[in-house]
Amino acid sequence: MAKDAKPVEEGAEAPKKKSKKLLIIILAVVLLLVLGGGGAAFMLLKKSDNPDDEETAEETEKPAKKEKKKDGHELPPVFVNLEPFTVNLIPETAGSDQYLQVVLSLELEDPLSEPVLKAQMPKIRNNITLLLSSKKSSELLSKEGKEHLAEALKDEINSVIEPPKKNRKGELVMPEGPAKSVLFTSFIIQ
Repeated sequence: MAKDAKPVEEGAEAPKKKSKKLLIIILAVVLLLVLGGGGAAFMLLKKSDNPDDEETAEETEKPAKKEKKKDGHELPPVFVNLEPFTVNLIPETAGSDQYLQVVLSLELEDPLSEPVLKAQMPKIRNNITLLLSSKKSSELLSKEGKEHLAEALKDEINSVIEPPKKNRKGELVMPEGPAKSVLFTSFIIQ
């Protein structure tokens, strides 16, 4: 009987050894998965030490001046219509009053700049009125005169929104501003 007892004991020890080996293998696999997942997460989330990668990351963070749709086409331009302006022009000859009635549309660079433009509208209208009333009709009759006026109006509008700054030489540098162009929708001199 003593012999029969030994095989039973050996059989009981054998499953314990198998379960310990199985437990060690499972723990090793779990440990490898956790370390592998943690390492992968670390590599994905860590900032790169390569300066070239930082420059490309900064470039992607900067908003593009011309936004594009997903299909690669530019967004349509944003236009803001201003109320009509009627001003007295500087008389060419004594006693001859002349008037200018003009309706403007502004083409904006960014759709988000429209609320900023509208918030500054009283100051913009004032500066446009002063600029228009300082002109003579002979300056405005030609195509070139109208083009120069449109450029001056654009600079005036942009300077209200983003005031000009002085450079190191003390010269005023005009900002680019949100107004891309000034368009005349009506231009009448009487």
